Amino acid sequence: MTDKNSNPTQADDVLAFMRKHGSITHRQAEDYLGCMRLAARINELRHKRNEKIKSEIISVKAANGRVAHIARYSLI
Repeated sequence: MTDKNSNPTQADDVLAFMRKHGSITHRQAEDYLGCMRLAARINELRHKRNEKIKSEIISVKAANGRVAHIARYSLI
């Protein structure tokens, strides 16, 4: 968590994104936040900040046309 004199961390950015948009995927974290290790930030939020975050596996169409399964994280 940040104080008045520091910049937001990636974990702060991920939490703010989930609050604004309802959920986040790895691709969104990469594209919008520049966060390459979303699972690590989610772990930090869950275990160091006690945020209640659920994960669900969703199916998306991959660039090669096949179906890929990814995690989508959202606040409980």
